[in-house]
Amino acid sequence: MSTFYPLLKHSHMTFALISICGFLLRAYWSFYKPALLQLKPIKILPHINDTLLLLTALGLAFSLGLSPHKQPWLAGKILFLVFYIGLGMVALKPKYKSPVRLLAITLALLTFISIAVMAFSKQGPW
Repeated sequence: MSTFYPLLKHSHMTFALISICGFLLRAYWSFYKPALLQLKPIKILPHINDTLLLLTALGLAFSLGLSPHKQPWLAGKILFLVFYIGLGMVALKPKYKSPVRLLAITLALLTFISIAVMAFSKQGPW
């Protein structure tokens, strides 16, 4: 285990928390203040945070020698991350009707919670 492990772990958890809070804030704005979503910082900051989230995830996996082929919980996190991204895209697009977007927001939040549960329990979804 790397001496950077505690820093990587806490950074990863912090970036994940920032990511979900940012998503929920942007989801709220998409209904009540859609013009805010067009501001350059609002468009760029989530990508920076999510890049840092991914880099810390890769750092953790590398430092611990983890592989999604050998850890079902890690494979589950990756699979659910793909679902989360897709749901987030639907949730934040004004072209979709409100009921569809609300469903996407709810499912994205449940998917995020599932990812967190897998991370803490080290149990895969299957």
